[in-house]
Amino acid sequence: MKKITHHYGVELDWVEPFALGFEGTVEGNFIVVPDHIHTGDRYVLNLGNGISVLYVDVVYNSEIHLRQENKTDDFVGLYYNLTEGEAVVLSDDVSNPIGRWNYNLAILDSTLHSDYIVKEGSKTFAVCIFIKKDLIKEYFQDNPSLKEHADDILNPELNTIVKFTRMSNDSYNLLTNLRNHEVGGTVFDLYLRGTVQNLLAEYIEKMTFEEIVIDKINEHDLTYIIKSQSYLVENLNQLFPSIEFLAQQANMSDSKYKKLFKKITGMTPNSFFLNNKLVEAKRLLQERQLNIAEVSDRLNFTNSSYFAAKFREFFGMSPKDFVKQLE
Repeated sequence: MKKITHHYGVELDWVEPFALGFEGTVEGNFIVVPDHIHTGDRYVLNLGNGISVLYVDVVYNSEIHLRQENKTDDFVGLYYNLTEGEAVVLSDDVSNPIGRWNYNLAILDSTLHSDYIVKEGSKTFAVCIFIKKDLIKEYFQDNPSLKEHADDILNPELNTIVKFTRMSNDSYNLLTNLRNHEVGGTVFDLYLRGTVQNLLAEYIEKMTFEEIVIDKINEHDLTYIIKSQSYLVENLNQLFPSIEFLAQQANMSDSKYKKLFKKITGMTPNSFFLNNKLVEAKRLLQERQLNIAEVSDRLNFTNSSYFAAKFREFFGMSPKDFVKQLE
């Protein structure tokens, strides 16, 4: 397995050493990588005003371990990842699957290190946005609901910016529409710029309606919350365990567990569990090996009517309509 230690940033000084780590070169906006490592496109663009973006659409022909150790603490990364295959983020030796059917959005302070391992044969489609903290602060201060929290959110003494969650359906649609365009050139740059602006606008808007949780998170607590998320995802065919049980597993009080879980995922443990059940239900229906009632039973929904109601509420269509779309 090839290991590459690298850094990101809003300025593109990271691009050339990143390419060298992949045994590649930089040609214009493209990072060109040898086919024995992966095929496809890596494309970088500085959007100006404190924002840059990395677009990735590749198929890995070898296993890669990317160790991210940033050299500056002045930006936040938003990582939208729709990998199909085997890809994980490591935290304290705990593997956390990411990609289309798992965590597919990570929001991380540039002070945090991360390890990303992707297996041979995996197909990665990702858009990584790097934005200056000063610019985020400006966005927050222009938003009446976030203005009073702007200083605290970006104060490293009070708060750690970290979230592992799922992107919204709107974000998913923005990314799949972007993927339909040929990479490179003025037209693609316009589409990429527009997609980034829309994703950032959605991120700010979503924060407006979320409960703001200001808190520092150490690596120990982060590891246990991620372990808890993994436990819930691995037991989607069961009933929701109690908060008391989950908090005990995480070596936390009930109140601390609920607070940190919501900070990192943007939702309560119950909502996280139900949302993941519904995403798994959609995946099972897409495979077309089970009918609607069988999917409902496998994932331990109360009954098919309840399953259908929650599916419609989450995806905007009934399971029956979704299955018809597949025909």
